[in-house]
Amino acid sequence: MDLKILFTARIVRLFCYGFLSLLLALYLAQVGLTDPQIGLLFSLTLAGDAAVSLWLTTFADRFGRRRTLQIGALLMLGAGLVFILTDNIVFLMAAAIVGVISPSGNEIGPFLPVEQAGLSQIVPRQKRTQVFAWYNLAGSFATATGALCGGWVVQILQGRGWLALDAYRVVLGAYAAGGLVLTLLFLTLSPAVEVQEKAPVGTRLVLGLHRSRAVVLRLSALFALDAFAGGLILQSMIAYWFHIKFGVDTGLLGSLFFGANVLAGISALLAVPLAKRFGLINTMVFTHVPSNLLLILVPLMPNLPLAIGLLLARFSISQMDVPTRQSYTMAVVSADERSAAAGVTGIARSVGASLAPVLTGLFLANPALFSLPFFLCGGLKLVYDLALYRSFKAVKPPEETLSQSA
Repeated sequence: MDLKILFTARIVRLFCYGFLSLLLALYLAQVGLTDPQIGLLFSLTLAGDAAVSLWLTTFADRFGRRRTLQIGALLMLGAGLVFILTDNIVFLMAAAIVGVISPSGNEIGPFLPVEQAGLSQIVPRQKRTQVFAWYNLAGSFATATGALCGGWVVQILQGRGWLALDAYRVVLGAYAAGGLVLTLLFLTLSPAVEVQEKAPVGTRLVLGLHRSRAVVLRLSALFALDAFAGGLILQSMIAYWFHIKFGVDTGLLGSLFFGANVLAGISALLAVPLAKRFGLINTMVFTHVPSNLLLILVPLMPNLPLAIGLLLARFSISQMDVPTRQSYTMAVVSADERSAAAGVTGIARSVGASLAPVLTGLFLANPALFSLPFFLCGGLKLVYDLALYRSFKAVKPPEETLSQSA
């Protein structure tokens, strides 16, 4: 039952993220924010998420994983309500910093680290990568469906005479309702998802870590670089880029990102047999490299069909590193460090990503630099791939070590 609840929560949450992310930049532009202000708001959103999530996840294994998830759901509900009720940039930034609101369509808040730790607690390690792949597939399909529904809901409402601003607020209302649904779901989790064996009393903890601290910090530094690169092209920003460069309407944008996220979800599932055959690190790196090369080529395309084609090709292999990365992190740390390890690496990603959108906002405001985020993102991700392989190719998770011994 806990497995079903965690999967359901993932689906509800990622649907809401996809539903909102496609239109969030358009909504903020509609209420009067400039491109640099939108970029700054997104950076503050991710920075605030990093701070709040770090505090919550590093204490989750002791404070309680279920209670941590419930707090995150309430922060999501609160952020959605504030974005509906005001267009004052100060209040919006405050809600973005303290609350949980996703500008990218990807995970944000304390949910993912704590859910990963809970899943690792209730499934055998031999099935961990497979469960994480299905978990990511469910999330990608939910994000895709949310993006599709969000784009078409707004277009249909506008077709019936609604003002764009009112149509966008309908989407924000659905996002806030999703936070309420999550709160109710997390109330039904059982104690099985909590830590069963804790570190001895007196163990020195730093950010909730003890034995695995060095490995986690090294991974965190690399993940921060990867996330900084990804933060340059958040889904909201890509949608905005297509809208400005090619004049794509919200309905087509919704369809485009529905297809993109479906392909991304399938790519996560395909990572499972590759990881069994070649190992987690090899799968992470050697599927990520061609994905980044395709991304660099997108803005070089002379027309919309070719740009869409390359973007979809990129998404078709872009997520193979996600379940493998999550599974690898859970495998190389102690059971009572899993929430903290996932939290610290996740926060490192959030911090890295939070620094990038403000740059993208500046680039998008300058016609000469309009496509630069694609090139920077792809290039930096290639640097990350090479550094990850060099640093961790010899650090094997237990299941791979046992397999080689056998």
